[in-house]
Amino acid sequence: MTVETQQEISLAEFSRTYPEYLTTGHLDRIRRDDFARLDDQDLVYVDYAGSGLPGRSQVAAFQQLLCQETLGNPHSENAPSRRSSEAMRRARRATLRFLNADPDEYSVIFTANATGALRLVGEAFPFRPGSRFALLQDNHNSVLGIREYAAARGAALEMIPLRPDLRADPAAVVEALDRGSTLPSLFAYPAQSNFSGVQHPLGWIREARSRGWRVVLDAAAYAAVSDLDLSSDKPDFVPLSYYKIFGWPTGLGCLVARNDALAELRRPWFSGGTVVASSALGGWHAPAAAPEGFEDGTPDFTGVLGVTIGLNYVRESLGRDAVRTRLRCLMDRLLDVMRTLRHGNGLPVCVVYGPADTKDRGATIAFNLLDTDGALVDERAVETSAAHSGIALRAGCFCNPGVGETIFALDPEDLLRAGRQRPAPATADEYRRAMRLPTGGALRISLGPMSNLRDISRLIRFLTSWRDYRAADDDLSTLGERARC
Repeated sequence: MTVETQQEISLAEFSRTYPEYLTTGHLDRIRRDDFARLDDQDLVYVDYAGSGLPGRSQVAAFQQLLCQETLGNPHSENAPSRRSSEAMRRARRATLRFLNADPDEYSVIFTANATGALRLVGEAFPFRPGSRFALLQDNHNSVLGIREYAAARGAALEMIPLRPDLRADPAAVVEALDRGSTLPSLFAYPAQSNFSGVQHPLGWIREARSRGWRVVLDAAAYAAVSDLDLSSDKPDFVPLSYYKIFGWPTGLGCLVARNDALAELRRPWFSGGTVVASSALGGWHAPAAAPEGFEDGTPDFTGVLGVTIGLNYVRESLGRDAVRTRLRCLMDRLLDVMRTLRHGNGLPVCVVYGPADTKDRGATIAFNLLDTDGALVDERAVETSAAHSGIALRAGCFCNPGVGETIFALDPEDLLRAGRQRPAPATADEYRRAMRLPTGGALRISLGPMSNLRDISRLIRFLTSWRDYRAADDDLSTLGERARC
């Protein structure tokens, strides 16, 4: 089958190859009823790793609750305050159920987002000289930033490298964990890479904990589609952003933490809501118990109403198994086209970073386009062209510099030199030149519950429009107009 005929594959033809896709038809009905705005706007939304999308009925249920209830600032005994406190308890319970976590073993601490949850761990973890902080080279900047707390307190740092397939060598991970310490040490990695979609083994949690490490498992990308079972996999700290799972509210996340690990944290400050008492003149404070003792100021007591609604929506209305089945079919189809798409001279149009199939990966594809000379096409120009074509994808390094450094095989000496350069580069382009990067990053397509066959067809048409493109013959400033799908 040629690429041209592949572009307009029918549901009947698609289902002959992927018969299980037909079991997910209720998601098409939900898209029509709850996400009609996507088709009304003629939009192909493939940035679910950036943010999920809320359904109309999900938001309507929140609005109804907000209009019916009178909610007040918690930390009081008046009726509106008690309603807010109860809404927060329901949201904590719903979050623990979503992760199959025992409430006697885990607590839910509300934060502004996953980044806020990670900062809480970094600032309060008892790093000291002799401690260790080990992490994969595949980590979001919000995890990478914990190294600043660790280094400031004298802990040793260890970066576990990635192979060209963007997975870590399991032997290298175990070797790093074997170099543990009797002092408090922390191992951090993502259950799913926000850059490449690679899903790293959850078995590393047990390997690390058996050697005395505390474990941060970044589940912000993973939990959007995959199920994390904290009754069997028992990380110490799990940061989440609710909007990554169900699109809204966008200013609320949480840290799900083992209670014994929380007991070891020492916060460097206190604030409203985190103490049972404090003295201005006496210079002392008495911390509140978890989880409230780790929540800064007044929590988002209205937004928290959306948590229980949203978690029920993705489990009961959408159905997690159905979403995974649909995305596996669509991803397999899209990856097959991207692997086989060729210029007239036989050179590939796409270079896909990471696994070439759907095994142990989420619904995310990181890639770049190549021109007829095999040169990388500026990903920013492709993003602009996609936007003009009604396709919402993402370009850049996705706040994950370690994977970018791997895919471009950057020389560590160049990276060190760029960091020492004075005056420091002032723009991303200046850093790119200092690090001798061929481009500023990659393109990322991430599918989600409302992705459908029409979206994939539009994407394939867009990618095919770059066949026989030669960058030297084009003005990059006009690329936004060249492909309208």
